[in-house]
Amino acid sequence: MKTYSFIHPMLVACGLALIALPTFAQENENGKNSKEEGNRNVMLNASSANGPREIQIGLPSADVNVLENGLPVTYATNPHSVNSVWRSDASLSHVGLLKISETAITTGNIGYAVNSFTKLGQDGFHGTLNYKTNHFGLQEFSLNVNGSLGHDWFYSGNIYQDFDPGTFKLRSSANQDRTQIYKAALTKRYAGTKGELTLMYEYSNSHPVYTYATQSAPFIYVGDGSVKEYGDFKLGTTSYLPTDATMVYRDIRDGKLKKTSLYDASENRSSQFSLMNRYNFDETLSWNTTLRFDHAHGALVYQTPMSLINVKGNSNYNYLVQGLDGKMTAYTGDYVQTRMSCLNGGNINEFLLTSELSKKFKTSTLRLGFNEWYYHINYASNTTMYDQTVPSDGSYAERTYDANLRSSYFYDFNKNASEYYNAHENKLAFYFTHDWDITPKFNVYYGARLEWQKLAGKNLAVQNANGDFVGRFADYYIGATAADGTKIELRDIDYDWFNYDLTAALTYKITDHFGLTGDFTYLVQHPKLESFAPATLPNVDKISVPLGRAGIYYNNSWISLTSLFSYISKTNNNSTLNLQHGSEILAAPLTYDIQTIGWTTDAVMHPFKGFEFHWLFTYQRPTYKKYETSVTFSDGYVGKIDATGKTVAEIPRVLVELDPSYMILPNLKAWMSFRYFSKTYANINDAYYFNGHWETFGGLNWSVNKMLDLGCTVVNFLNQTGAKGSIAGAELITKDDAKDIKNVLMTGSYLRPFTVEFTASLKF
Repeated sequence: MKTYSFIHPMLVACGLALIALPTFAQENENGKNSKEEGNRNVMLNASSANGPREIQIGLPSADVNVLENGLPVTYATNPHSVNSVWRSDASLSHVGLLKISETAITTGNIGYAVNSFTKLGQDGFHGTLNYKTNHFGLQEFSLNVNGSLGHDWFYSGNIYQDFDPGTFKLRSSANQDRTQIYKAALTKRYAGTKGELTLMYEYSNSHPVYTYATQSAPFIYVGDGSVKEYGDFKLGTTSYLPTDATMVYRDIRDGKLKKTSLYDASENRSSQFSLMNRYNFDETLSWNTTLRFDHAHGALVYQTPMSLINVKGNSNYNYLVQGLDGKMTAYTGDYVQTRMSCLNGGNINEFLLTSELSKKFKTSTLRLGFNEWYYHINYASNTTMYDQTVPSDGSYAERTYDANLRSSYFYDFNKNASEYYNAHENKLAFYFTHDWDITPKFNVYYGARLEWQKLAGKNLAVQNANGDFVGRFADYYIGATAADGTKIELRDIDYDWFNYDLTAALTYKITDHFGLTGDFTYLVQHPKLESFAPATLPNVDKISVPLGRAGIYYNNSWISLTSLFSYISKTNNNSTLNLQHGSEILAAPLTYDIQTIGWTTDAVMHPFKGFEFHWLFTYQRPTYKKYETSVTFSDGYVGKIDATGKTVAEIPRVLVELDPSYMILPNLKAWMSFRYFSKTYANINDAYYFNGHWETFGGLNWSVNKMLDLGCTVVNFLNQTGAKGSIAGAELITKDDAKDIKNVLMTGSYLRPFTVEFTASLKF
């Protein structure tokens, strides 16, 4: 019998690349350190039309990936995603990318973070209206107005509206993303240049249906790393969701059967109050404090493909579909797709406070910081299964069910990846950094973070009389009884941990143009609250993340170049695999390590006036360490995973970025961006793989006058089509199993299709 599996996307998010970006020389020609990276095209995203690009580092992604005014816009991205509360719109005065070391010290997380600041009121009256559309019908508006009220009082207000139908029409909702965000800020500036005090309120309401529900499709896996389209089904422009978006589920909290829609189940609401104070004691000593309270409801919906069943000519199946007249008729298609819906949602209260004191000396800058971050959530992920048709003619899919097994569409409520916790997490941290020019040629940057992490509440990691954890089962909920008689009841969780982060960077200028550079960051963390969501308790041992980079830089009048060798690893990653054998799905918890070595060269060149060329080359070898787990299915079959030493799935070994631009006229810029990703494996056992592909962008930016800017961007102008990521239900497939598999229908995610976007920005 063929065996399938599924990696739960909330629990395993493998990174794409260890990218050793330009460190010091390209930020400042004197080699001094900087908080931010350059040349990364943060908002140029090949996966989303309205979110920031995710620059990952070969590790499971961290939660803190976007900051506004020094605080994470969401404490945890599941179930409250970044895009539901933040957009790079007219309300922002700055958007950049924090370095790994800066993110580690100030937030306690590993990875790059988008760094943004709110646009506050200025003297006089100022307005900005941004508009964006594409040929699929996107309508995005952002309006900011700000000015003075007199007596050193200032105001700023912003309205953001997004109507995004996606790249194909859903019958179940008008838009794949409907988001509205409102901001209002009132600022009091102190006398002279002493600083300012700002009170800000933000309300957002967002339905990001597209986030994890619409990004899968069927394709034919040829067997040589390529795919071809299935009949008339067009990857990226054909809907693979049923026309009926209604979902029936059993609420894990009270056991009742309930009904919702895809649009309603993905509703996010947030009310945020912020207070920001910046005070300059003198020209060398400043104090910045930002606090925010957020009362929110976060929600994400995963519509995860599981297995494809070939029902052509098989009398064992009796699949029925409901026609437009409401009558059930026999399904005559060749395949049936099983799907698991994960309805993630929770009510959230966040209180985040960060305060920093910065002192400039003659040859150095010292910074002392403090975090008090509190997060409480009542979270549940209710899961439900259904089957759907797989139309080869490119028409809309419909729900179906096997009349031999059941009499309705939905089944196995909460059996697979259901999750629950009602708990809080608190992080209290102190940190410092010191940026010191020891000599005109030698710069040292170092820092440390000391953090106390407190985690307490209740979850559903229930143990039976033998001390074994009780797995999820059909119709699982609080108060249900397992087959062995165990009552499903809440259990307490209570942990205290001490975490710390260290970082150091050295830059030595051998000549005015050439020098040596290197940096090292070491983090010690412990599991976050989300690790306590499954049916078993996580490994609570410390998580260590060392990152080291060393290399050279060279600057002259026409080139800035950095070349670095890199090493990064992470121990004790907690994860859960949902492994499928036949029609049975079992959760397999595991703890694993990842190690990545790499070499990156990054350069920005200006060979002649008006022309700039940025290029980046990365070679890396990301591998699993200690990646083993197994489960025993009801028929006795043992599903084993042993990926130790194998290449990490979905991560290419070679990445190339080419970004040329040319000023045709003083007010007209033409630009392109090419990103190459080499061969990637599409399952943990390295059995399936996808060939390398290009992600391409290009456009024109025209500054018509001081008030009006126009732009045109073409996404995927090479019009590449194909699959990416992983193949659904394939993790137990080995290389021996896959060697003879050719021209087989499979399911996975796909490249963003050819898209033409238009933008306009009016300042008044």
